[in-house]
Amino acid sequence: MAGEEAPVLLSSVTVLSLVACAAQLGVGYVLAQWLGKKSSSIDRWVLVWLFYDAIVHFTLEGPFVYLSLVGTVATSEGALAALWKEYGKADERWLHSDPTIVSLEMLTVVLDGLLALALIYAIVKDKYYRHFLQIALCVCELYGGWMTFCPDWLIGSPNLNTSNWLYLWVYLVFFNGLWVLIPGLLLWQSWLELKKLHTGKRNPGKKSR
Repeated sequence: MAGEEAPVLLSSVTVLSLVACAAQLGVGYVLAQWLGKKSSSIDRWVLVWLFYDAIVHFTLEGPFVYLSLVGTVATSEGALAALWKEYGKADERWLHSDPTIVSLEMLTVVLDGLLALALIYAIVKDKYYRHFLQIALCVCELYGGWMTFCPDWLIGSPNLNTSNWLYLWVYLVFFNGLWVLIPGLLLWQSWLELKKLHTGKRNPGKKSR
């Protein structure tokens, strides 16, 4: 309708939510530099992601599961509820305790969160099972991303709001895309490391010229 004002996208809650996400990444970076002193430069960046991954699972998604089990995000109050209400503007399922989303988040918080911590330990201590854990975690993250969006896509995406750049490119594409792109890259790293190990076992006496 002519003369109607467009909704305000960048509210104080929006800004605080984005700042909180950036702060979590900053904490992950500090922890990675502290605990990954003996790791390679590449593995230190892997650790940054893993710390961020674990922090998000435990401090954001964990409370989301709690709010969804005792009620709904839409009917809850508090800072974390406000953050999820902000994200719920892009995907309404997070507001109303959608059973598929809550089930996935329960699995994500417990399984993926613990796998991330175990993988951090394996990298820092250079354990032989590092890539087994890395592959397992990445497959879980990719499965979670697929099951988060595929069911809604199949019914025409009625719960997704893609009407503006913030909801589409920042909330839906960027934040969810991280959990596709980075696990994909880590799977590729594990592939190369396992290939290198297999090649070394097949040619134990081969010398470089």
